[in-house]
Amino acid sequence: MTAGSGAGSKAGVDEKMDPRRLIAFFAMVVGMFMSILDIQIVSASLAEIQAGISAGSDEIGWVQTAYLIAEVIMIPLSGTLARIVSTRVLFACSAAGFTIASALAATATNIDQMIIYRALQGFIGGGMIPSVFAAAFTIFPPSKRNIVSPIIGLIATLAPTIGPTVGGYLSHAFSWHWLFLVNIPPGIVVAIVTWNYIDFDKPELSLVKKFDWWGLLSMGVFLGCLEYVLEEGNTNDWFSDGHIVMGAVACVVAAVVFFYRVFTVDFPVVDLRAFSNRNFAFGSLFSFIMGIGLYGLTYLYPLYLGQIRHYDSLMIGETMFVSGVAMFCTAPIAGILSGKFDPRVLMVIGFASFSSGTYIMTNITTDWDFYELLVPQILRGFGMMMCMVPINNVALGTLSPDRIRGASGVFNLTRNLGGAVGLAAINTILTRRQDVHYAQLSEHVTWSNPEAMEQLNQIAGNYNAHGMDGATIAMKQLAGIVQRQASILSFADIFVLLTGLFGALIFCVLVIQKPKPVAPSAGGGH
Repeated sequence: MTAGSGAGSKAGVDEKMDPRRLIAFFAMVVGMFMSILDIQIVSASLAEIQAGISAGSDEIGWVQTAYLIAEVIMIPLSGTLARIVSTRVLFACSAAGFTIASALAATATNIDQMIIYRALQGFIGGGMIPSVFAAAFTIFPPSKRNIVSPIIGLIATLAPTIGPTVGGYLSHAFSWHWLFLVNIPPGIVVAIVTWNYIDFDKPELSLVKKFDWWGLLSMGVFLGCLEYVLEEGNTNDWFSDGHIVMGAVACVVAAVVFFYRVFTVDFPVVDLRAFSNRNFAFGSLFSFIMGIGLYGLTYLYPLYLGQIRHYDSLMIGETMFVSGVAMFCTAPIAGILSGKFDPRVLMVIGFASFSSGTYIMTNITTDWDFYELLVPQILRGFGMMMCMVPINNVALGTLSPDRIRGASGVFNLTRNLGGAVGLAAINTILTRRQDVHYAQLSEHVTWSNPEAMEQLNQIAGNYNAHGMDGATIAMKQLAGIVQRQASILSFADIFVLLTGLFGALIFCVLVIQKPKPVAPSAGGGH
């Protein structure tokens, strides 16, 4: 990062930005937006894709899972690749490869092709995400961080939030193919611009000889199997399934090899030394938990609206759009405040806002609609943006430029891993708590309960009057009502847990040190 740190060392140059670098940076931001958006763009449209490629209901989830697993492997690796081939080559090639993989995904005719193309999309696109964080803290002087950090924070959180909205609209207005075709025009522009304008570091090709191939293999198996176990565990009843057991064993063995290599070889595939910086360690913890909240709620809201309210993909997207608008409006406010307040204060405000939104959701019923979900979604969007800017600054703002490239990959990985762990936990808790609530509610719906009998007779009477088997239909309808109530109560349980989790983060903020002002000489040091 010689050029970046050199530019930052002169006070006069410090305030004046090279227009070429600004153009390059904003092209990189667009690339990162596409890569993160594509995780969730399919979530509201899985039914349309399933019909289009004739996939089974147990297979279609892999359209999302394949992308996530591949991206999780690439994100921490990208820091090392950027050092070897330079940010310019890595980013431009990632943008071009992502665009080609998107075009291929649109041509998929069966589930096997779709899984391969989505995995390619995720793996190649994953190289674009950490590079943007590293570039922001390398090419921009500390005085400009309050402008740059909100932009990155907005993109990193807005993209997965509006993913279902964009996907729902595209598949409803055109067809599911456009979920992937939409990436092609901006992808071509990003690849061309970044190839011509990124100039803030030089390749270190000599590092290829020292590259730790065993470390790469063990990291791929470790993260890939971990993501697989978390994604598929609940569906396959965890360790009663042979594939999950094999995945878990492979994950543990690969993790041992990976961590051994990381701490013993000269040039590890991932640099974990950044965790010795206390701010980076705490920032990564906060990022992990923000991943749980970000991806967890982006999953929960569409699930509720689809299962309970029977919304189609467009209606789900329109309802979810509120959080995106709240984030967009909050970004400039967060940027202004981050220059005037202790970042710990902003984090407390953000975590309190987020937990307030989930607390309101603990009272959810089967009748909740757009207007009941409005305030919780605004609080969620506002809280997310208020947190992300200071978390990014706390984690990466005090690292030296040579450490930032490797550290930003690990930092971004924590958010995605948080999402994976959060989704696995949410799915498992939903299933278990739904069974518990169903059993409890069923105890009250018995022949000895006059209210239950009255409702049963009323439903049966309506159908008998039309010459149908009222008793059988009434029993099925009553069982359906009990199932819906059990579902709603399990949703409420998840929101209680999320409220407690984000409430606890407020106390975590109180125990971290106030981040030291960044030294203007090199964009931060130890």
